Amino acid sequence: MAEFKLHCFAQSGNSYKAALMLALSGADWEAVPVDFFNGQTRDPAWREAVNELGEAPVLEHGEKRLSQSGVILTYLSRRFAKFGPENEDEELEVLRWMFFDNHKFTNFLAIYRFMNSFMPQAPDPNVLKFLKGRVDAAYATVEKHLASQAFVAGPRLTIADISLAGYIFYPPEEMGFDIKQTHPHIDAWRERIKAMPGWVAPYELMPGERFMARR
Repeated sequence: MAEFKLHCFAQSGNSYKAALMLALSGADWEAVPVDFFNGQTRDPAWREAVNELGEAPVLEHGEKRLSQSGVILTYLSRRFAKFGPENEDEELEVLRWMFFDNHKFTNFLAIYRFMNSFMPQAPDPNVLKFLKGRVDAAYATVEKHLASQAFVAGPRLTIADISLAGYIFYPPEEMGFDIKQTHPHIDAWRERIKAMPGWVAPYELMPGERFMARR
């Protein structure tokens, strides 16, 4: 039996944050598939048994059951003594970027990608335009920041990078834009993460078949 269990599914960038952290840490873990697209996370029985918030990922470790990717990343960084902050100033910087990620960088892109690629009905173009503007603004902030340093919170990889990396490895046709063409500093940062021992792409790391985006 694996030491860690991660409830996750392949299309979830938030799940990928936790799965990538486990992979980069060399953890003994197994994935527990979540059938999100058929409504499993909305099932009251699933919420009662797994996560009352109705979200993936969920990490099980012994008696602990943790949800929210930032909580999971923080817990694992302490457990493995990897990719966490080394002093108070670094901790505050890591938290700053993780909050920015959850509020803007991941948030707007995740909604944009889902509406643009996975919703059964065509989205309102005005809503997509609004979200695209928010995505562009958040990505411009990170693009400028990474022009002068290798990783988000400093010279080495931290859980801040792993948090912001949740969606950047999905195919351009799902994302709605091509990072390699539009954001060279983010793309170079992405390549530095890919070069880390243990890195695996989301569709190879988590359960669930890739299906064609609606474009």
